[in-house]
Amino acid sequence: MTMPSTTTDELDAIVDAVRDFAQAEIAPHALDWDERKHFPRDVLGQAGELGLGGISVREDVGGSGLTRSDAVVIIEELAKADPSIAAFVTIHNMVGWMIDTYGSEAQRREWLPELTAMRGFGSYCLTEPGAGSDAAAITTGAIRSGDEFVLTGVKQFISGAGEASVYIVMARTDPSTSSGAGAARGISAFLVPADSLGLSFGPNEKKMGWNAQPTRQVILDEVRVPASALLGSLGEGFRIAMSALNGGRINIAACSLGGAQWALDRATQYVQERFTFGEPLAEKQAVVFALADMATELRAARALVRDAARAIDEKAPDVAMQCAMAKRFATDACFRIANEALQLHGGYGYLHDYGIEKVVRDLRVHQILEGTNEIMRVIIGRELLKGSR
Repeated sequence: MTMPSTTTDELDAIVDAVRDFAQAEIAPHALDWDERKHFPRDVLGQAGELGLGGISVREDVGGSGLTRSDAVVIIEELAKADPSIAAFVTIHNMVGWMIDTYGSEAQRREWLPELTAMRGFGSYCLTEPGAGSDAAAITTGAIRSGDEFVLTGVKQFISGAGEASVYIVMARTDPSTSSGAGAARGISAFLVPADSLGLSFGPNEKKMGWNAQPTRQVILDEVRVPASALLGSLGEGFRIAMSALNGGRINIAACSLGGAQWALDRATQYVQERFTFGEPLAEKQAVVFALADMATELRAARALVRDAARAIDEKAPDVAMQCAMAKRFATDACFRIANEALQLHGGYGYLHDYGIEKVVRDLRVHQILEGTNEIMRVIIGRELLKGSR
């Protein structure tokens, strides 16, 4: 599925609209939402009205029909207002893209109008208490029972759990593939409605960052779904999950770009206003060098992310490696940039009201989710070695 390209003028107009919305409706409340752990359903509904609920979903079901290259620019702008909210929007968008790409026409019509408008939300359920980086080791099972599947298991660290209207659950439909090289082949994907009997949730996790979005366990206790809830083909779930993660990785990287750009802008302003020893901090060479390195790393990270987005749009053969490179480099670099911005603020950077420490907390998890940065190195290394044989 290839989306039509957007002209520069069209994309500029979209980004301007997103900036106006984010700065008016999100940025003024970000610190309060973080402190209260408030999930702003109403504001997300407004984001849906703006077209942010299905950025790369086809227009016939309410999506915006934009490319991945467009999406990373939009997400970066949203993240300047609040990386936590932007990250939730990206995960929600990943669910919509999966349904649009792999779902039947009936599934697309049932779920996507609600999701693209953000009248409801979607959650992605792959990780388990005992299966994180080794995603093919999941133990959640789906047993065929007549014209239904019965799902049993626990999913861990699920964004939006308890608030979503639909959950894409990866479950093992072939128990004979529970270990070894063929483990991935026995996994299928299912659309599980929030009102399903036997579906429950753990308490909202107490987290370092991302406090404006809920993170809970998803508990499936003999949850029955019709056979029509199967997303894609039987045994195709792992491939679906991994293909979604290519986009998920560059989207999270784009969130890091937005947070780091905000932190750099704040630091650049602060060092010109803060006087020490009779002169602005900006007069000190060490400070200027720090800003120069931050800006250079940020530009390099942005280039990698946009190249990887283009690789998805063009279906490049090395797309997985490019996305892994972009995610690894951008999330590492942007965390360093945010942390350095805090350092340039001195003690004030450590205070809640300045907002810098929140960005540091929010960006830290980007180095872990959608595949840890160590796993990104594994992907890159394997592709390089494979290409040299």
